[in-house]
Amino acid sequence: MSTHQPTGAPFAELVDLASRVLGAGAVATSDDTFAAAENLLVAEPAEFRPHTFGHKGQIMDGWESRRRRGVSARQPHPTDEDHDWVIVRLGVPGVVRGVVVDTAHFTGNHPESGSVQGASVPGHPSPEEVQAAEWVDLVPRTPLRGDTAHEFEVGRERRFTHVRLNIWPDGGVARLRVYGEVRPDPRDLDGLTFDLAAQEYGGVAEAASDRYFSSPHNLNAPGRAAVMGDGWETRRRRDKANDWVRIALAGAGRLLAAEVDTTHFVANAPGWADLVGYDASAGGDPSADAAGWFEILPRTRLQPDTRHRFRLTGDRPVTHVRINVYPDGGLARLRLTGSLTGAGRAALALRWFNSLSAAEAEAALTEAGLDAAEAGALTAARPLADAAAAALVLGPADGPDGERSARRRSALGRLLGV
Repeated sequence: MSTHQPTGAPFAELVDLASRVLGAGAVATSDDTFAAAENLLVAEPAEFRPHTFGHKGQIMDGWESRRRRGVSARQPHPTDEDHDWVIVRLGVPGVVRGVVVDTAHFTGNHPESGSVQGASVPGHPSPEEVQAAEWVDLVPRTPLRGDTAHEFEVGRERRFTHVRLNIWPDGGVARLRVYGEVRPDPRDLDGLTFDLAAQEYGGVAEAASDRYFSSPHNLNAPGRAAVMGDGWETRRRRDKANDWVRIALAGAGRLLAAEVDTTHFVANAPGWADLVGYDASAGGDPSADAAGWFEILPRTRLQPDTRHRFRLTGDRPVTHVRINVYPDGGLARLRLTGSLTGAGRAALALRWFNSLSAAEAEAALTEAGLDAAEAGALTAARPLADAAAAALVLGPADGPDGERSARRRSALGRLLGV
């Protein structure tokens, strides 16, 4: 009997940073003779069709390496000679909270053990540059079972761009999921309007009234929904209430437009929807403070299979948005276009800065205008409790109007929004 079950770990409610939909890819592997490493990132659960043979053997929906027979000329590096591996470029950089190594349908050919490592290589590195990076353990070497979804919590407060799955000595793994919190570089977002709800910038569908037919995480996924199952759909209500999804935005911002998309929902679209917002910048709890929510878009009639676009005033900053649908039904996507407030940009920058490696943090600070000693001191003081703490770490320079003080203020303002 199969022991493979869908993950129920709390971290699975976060974004899958290794999703191919977000742009993840397998950039290098020691061997994938039997089945391609890219299969690890397929969104759907692995399938098995018995007696479907190709010229290399049974066709497997996953990554599978050849049987090892000692060190080969193809594996000249001493650290790699005893096992196989795959390096995955994450779709978006982030802090990893949990990993799932799924050996579904691999029974007599699964690895004996495995580990997961992380690295941060900024820019657009080549596979060779990524392989030469400094790797740190996310999941230590651990025994693996066949046909099982292995769930591992990760406790490192570091931002990673790549992960490496190692297996000993060889064998097959069906899927790799890397769940975490997106940490975009705030400098890439300066001056832009963008979808504040989007997964690729850190938006998370953190709660929903119902997810019977499909996940609310589909609402803020990249791209258009290809079929109805790519959206969020609830069961049919038999009471007087309504369904809803609450989304935590990438940061505090002002919303200028919304798109409520019912594409593919023909006979099961909601009849109406409204949008309400909440500003948790001062520390409020959107899950408990019912009085703190305010209207963004009044209850509006929806049409089936339609992309509805609405202009918004953006007169109040929001950190969370809840879409209410009446009475039930399904939506393909929700887009919330806007721009970060100053406070929102500063908070996002602080989370990003606190999660960088020491080398990346110092490089960002010197690029912004601090000298090496100042950059080192500020990096060593992390995690910073708030943006203003960054200025306090450096201490007084040469007076409020001195050249060094002006340079420091300018550098911290550009990088952290202080």
